Amino acid sequence: MSPPESLKKPPPRAFLLVAAGLALAATAWLLPVNLKSVSPALLKTGGEGTQSLSGFGRQLVDSEKIGPAALVLSAARRVGDPGAAALASELDRLAARQPALAAWGGWDPSLDPVFNLRASSGRTASTPVLTFFIPEKARADLLRTLSDSGSLGVQDLLRLRSLRQTGRFVPATRPGGQPLDALVLLAAALYQDEHLSPGLQRQVRALAETAVASRDLGELEPFFFDLLALGRRLDWVQLSELLRRTESTQTVAEYAHLARVAPDQLPVFYAAALFTDSADHVASYVLQFGRQGTEDLSLALADGRGAADQLLLRQVPVNRAAGPSLGAAGGLVLAHPEATLALKYLGCLAGLFLMLRGLDRWIVSPGGSGRTPPLRAGLLATLLAALLVVGTEPYLLRASPPSEFRLQFRLPVLVATTAAPPTHPLQTTTTMDPTTLISIGLFALLQVAMYLICLRKIAEIDRQAVPPPLKLRLMENEENLFDSGLYVGMMGTAAALVMQVLGVLPPNLLAAYSSNLFGIVCVALVKIRHVRGFKRQLILEIQAAPAA
Repeated sequence: MSPPESLKKPPPRAFLLVAAGLALAATAWLLPVNLKSVSPALLKTGGEGTQSLSGFGRQLVDSEKIGPAALVLSAARRVGDPGAAALASELDRLAARQPALAAWGGWDPSLDPVFNLRASSGRTASTPVLTFFIPEKARADLLRTLSDSGSLGVQDLLRLRSLRQTGRFVPATRPGGQPLDALVLLAAALYQDEHLSPGLQRQVRALAETAVASRDLGELEPFFFDLLALGRRLDWVQLSELLRRTESTQTVAEYAHLARVAPDQLPVFYAAALFTDSADHVASYVLQFGRQGTEDLSLALADGRGAADQLLLRQVPVNRAAGPSLGAAGGLVLAHPEATLALKYLGCLAGLFLMLRGLDRWIVSPGGSGRTPPLRAGLLATLLAALLVVGTEPYLLRASPPSEFRLQFRLPVLVATTAAPPTHPLQTTTTMDPTTLISIGLFALLQVAMYLICLRKIAEIDRQAVPPPLKLRLMENEENLFDSGLYVGMMGTAAALVMQVLGVLPPNLLAAYSSNLFGIVCVALVKIRHVRGFKRQLILEIQAAPAA
């Protein structure tokens, strides 16, 4: 028996609904906006027409800041900036004209009377600033100059030299106290010349006043350790430019920590801080996302200042699996991110609803003779849209991987114990593997297909020109079909468990038993919502026939 003509080809209205729904869902999903991530296309759009990293480096060269320009050049080479070669040539010409200043990173009018920066020091490359501050003569000359300062903050910092309670430091005026003495003078010089940001300057002054009043270095001790870590890696101008964009001692601690744990990536962190004019946002982002965040930051730096600003403003990872997108809509997304995100998800939901309504008119009830309301298509569209969002938003249900750069606080052990610390501490994770999401989505789609097949069979029996008693018997004959969702669900669970045992899939019981769950839901909907209602109507028609 051949199928009815209505099942061979879709009616025109059904075909239009499917085509319109597919076009609407595809257009909405191509919008370059995500919930907990940012797409590379949006970064590229944000960086269009903005300053490049190499262009910022040339700006530093024009300002005769050799040291910062050198670190920006290193970062530009790492991210593949096409202007890195031109920047290197300009930097080499500047360093050749003033070779003595290369060690300091540039010229500074406040330090020139003390160190005679243009005099040859035997160093022609960037030199850590503490190298120049450690010698006794340099410290004596600098102390003599700073003692005449009228700044209360500078005077409070210089009084720290007389403290005896200095924690892990040796007091500055005792033998072996050269490091603390040099750090006090370095902090005072940075404060005197206004190389600290206003927020950092206020904090340092408050900590210095507290230390002088309590005669204890106190909370200034970790700050000096952080300054020591940076002063051993950055020259004078490099350190000055970084601290001018640092708003708190916490950010100084974060950059010192990054310099210790990821010294090879320091040029990227440093260049990003100067490029975006915010060391705080850069440190927060990198500490949160670790090495993957460093790669995302490098990607944004390669696209320009606007891209880096967008990434640090949103503080989310880059979704490299975002796929193709509508680049022309990038400007709209940047201007109205929340509205376009809502438009994207509503468009996907509406598109799937239209597709399902079209399939319903084509497969289940051609010609509009079915008894199923549009509510079914709405529920299915919501389910499919939710699965689509979960499957394509990698950071929605999956937590970002632990950062390799996270700050670690170590407390001293006061009492020896015999119990060894656990080698694998218990950790709570909310990570969900992408294969798990794919498995759940596949099982859900299988049950949706079974649901549509059952509805098509009910509609086919309903359209047959036979008496109601025969229709009732035909419905009873299809009981195995209506239970097939359970069979498919159990087979999916068994297959998933076998593949997990064989190592094809990662061990995850949620992925396996979700197939059974979807099968139960599918059979419950078919038999309670549709089969029971259709049989009830047939029974009523049979009972009404003798009376007629």
